[in-house]
Amino acid sequence: MLCGFSALLSGWKLLRLYGETGRKVKYLLDSVRSGDFSFNFASGRRNDNIYINRQLNEIRDIIRKAREDAVSREKYYELILDSIKTGVIATDEKGNVYQSNDAARKIFGLEVFTNVAQTRSLSPRCAESLLSIKPGEKSNVPVINEKGEYNISMHASTVFVGEKSLKVVVVSDINSELAEKELDSWQRLIRVMTHEIMNSLSPITSLSSSLMEICPDKDSDMAKGLATINSTGRSLISFIDDYRRFTHLPVPRKKAFLLSELIGRVIALQNEEARYVNVSVEPEDIMLYADEDLIGQVLMNVIKNAFGAMEGMPSPAVDIRARLDADENPTVDITDIGPAIQPDSVENIFMPFYTTKPNGSGIGLSLSRQIMRLHDGSIRLTSNLPGRVTFTLKFE
Repeated sequence: MLCGFSALLSGWKLLRLYGETGRKVKYLLDSVRSGDFSFNFASGRRNDNIYINRQLNEIRDIIRKAREDAVSREKYYELILDSIKTGVIATDEKGNVYQSNDAARKIFGLEVFTNVAQTRSLSPRCAESLLSIKPGEKSNVPVINEKGEYNISMHASTVFVGEKSLKVVVVSDINSELAEKELDSWQRLIRVMTHEIMNSLSPITSLSSSLMEICPDKDSDMAKGLATINSTGRSLISFIDDYRRFTHLPVPRKKAFLLSELIGRVIALQNEEARYVNVSVEPEDIMLYADEDLIGQVLMNVIKNAFGAMEGMPSPAVDIRARLDADENPTVDITDIGPAIQPDSVENIFMPFYTTKPNGSGIGLSLSRQIMRLHDGSIRLTSNLPGRVTFTLKFE
């Protein structure tokens, strides 16, 4: 009887231990699924559960460490993605966005990116391309919106996350990339040209000046010819110096200032034309952190071009509207009522040396674009209609 009782007691204890262990394992799994790792199984007392409790606590620590490592790696990869200028989007076959970086959201003008259908507000064709593009394919999509006209380049590939297949689309604003390369090429060309021309002009002006001094008859044809050569050489040197400004812009000395005050100072410099300028700044306390002199030069260039386009009109008008866009970025619209820019000129207006004016230098807008890029901003032609031509300055 004693042996039987002992066997029953041992069996009861074993069943009890098995039941408690099962409940603890279930509790551990439920806690892990919910992300709660604050539980702890008692392991300090000497009882039948001490070994199991210690093992369960160790399992908890291993799972928690693996989870923390995974979160840390995810944040690390997100930081890398957000630090690159190229947009990256990971989507499923339904267009749900699993991952996107800052560059992608900036290109599409979105703060939160959860589905590619959100890009329909930017361009229906853009949304369709994001959905239909196949892994290994490339696509260029033109986009026209309030920011202007530009092109988005897309390249797709496939990645597997567990058993799920995701499409990774790399997107970029190729207009900016092409413009930067074009600008760099122009700057290199101008540096070479100005250097060679200056090397040739300097001895000519110097020699002609010396010959003028030793010429006995100041009224002779020779003296007049030397004077013409000298004057032409100096004019060319002055002309080349203007182009040197395009390739030797100073490093911006940024500071905070009120945009309304800068606009007021620029308009005051317009003399008689100032009365034809209408200004609206909302809100009035818009602040810029930039080089005040360089941004003032941009405003001067655009306003000067506006009045140049309206030359001969009895009642010219320029509207300057400063505002904050949907992303809280300072934006300035400068609109004139002159004729629309000819279609064959629209693509070239920001190109160095391109001008439609008889006495124009062709560096005003190209210089303005370079200054805006130095401030991580942009200048675009956003309206080109008869009676409404608008250039927009946007500061990031």
